[in-house]
Amino acid sequence: MNSLAPLIVKKLKKKKFTVATAESITGGGLASAITEVPGSSEVFLGGVVSYSDKSKSKYLGISTSTLKKETAVSEKVAIAMAEAIRSEFKSDFGIATTGVAGPGKAYGQKAGTVWIAIASKKESISVALSLSGDREAVRNATIMSALATFERILSL
Repeated sequence: MNSLAPLIVKKLKKKKFTVATAESITGGGLASAITEVPGSSEVFLGGVVSYSDKSKSKYLGISTSTLKKETAVSEKVAIAMAEAIRSEFKSDFGIATTGVAGPGKAYGQKAGTVWIAIASKKESISVALSLSGDREAVRNATIMSALATFERILSL
């Protein structure tokens, strides 16, 4: 079990906050890390794995023009994903992950290019990552970075 996930669940419970996830690059791994924690059902409302552009459009409402202009691996799309999932689940926070796990390029971006976004009612923040390693390492580092970023936000 990821060491940050229990801390996040504890903080969410204490503050009476909820979270939902919209994942692309992590393929449900972020939701899995959170839901491994006993009692996470009190704070985790659900998630969507929107791996394709079509699913980002259909299930998260990301416009096809934005996906075409910005590409799925962009700050704008990551933020739109986080805001859409927060709105859809009516959660306090939405967390989104998008990027290129590799081994090759996608959307004109090299493997390891990642965007994480976290949306709340007040604001949305994004984090750009340039990771190295194989596909598994990039995906795992994305999950760890998303959890670490979210934990810092909850500590404010």
